[in-house]
Amino acid sequence: MPDIRIRELVRMWINGWVVSRGSSDPIDEPWGWTIDVGQPKHVARHVLPEPSEGDVRKIVAATSAPGTRLKLFAEDQAVLPWVGPGWRLDSPGFLMTCHLVPERPEVPAGYTLTSWTRGGVSRVLVRTHAGHFAARGQIAQAGAQGVVDQVETSVAHRRKGLGGLVMRTLQSAAYEAGATTGLLVGTPEGRALYSSLGWTVRAPMASLWYEPSDAAR
Repeated sequence: MPDIRIRELVRMWINGWVVSRGSSDPIDEPWGWTIDVGQPKHVARHVLPEPSEGDVRKIVAATSAPGTRLKLFAEDQAVLPWVGPGWRLDSPGFLMTCHLVPERPEVPAGYTLTSWTRGGVSRVLVRTHAGHFAARGQIAQAGAQGVVDQVETSVAHRRKGLGGLVMRTLQSAAYEAGATTGLLVGTPEGRALYSSLGWTVRAPMASLWYEPSDAAR
């Protein structure tokens, strides 16, 4: 997807993200989109695919609700000076894409895999034979795109191929449902796994949330 602008890629990502999380439809803004999430610690998020200092400062100045989040597709060090007290920096993210293909991964010995689809979201759960949680993930269908979300592996079960199992299973589910392109925002820890599976980094993402001190509220 070398010819697609970052704004289009980010829009594709949030189209699937809102399906995955069951949040509001994105509201168009001059600088990007606002999404109402409606959770106590994640009230809403503002997504800026090409953030400018002026736009970020205006959003920050107008923000008073704790749990408001900023998703800025730029390096952390570039945008951090634009926010003031009360804004907390989360782990950096990376917008990544891949071309989806069908796969049939093998389940490692000692584990079971369960998968199901509901409301446009396919989920994968990996457990031990004793039923203990080992890994999970989900992928939301948004037209020709599949957006991977909430992939995690229990600390006790890492480095056993379960992350790859989850990802390949999700990618196949999206492909079989008609998607041709996968998108996700990964953590630094997940980036190596996704890269090994053929995913390409398209842009960095700085993630911040508003949590002012009691005195500042």
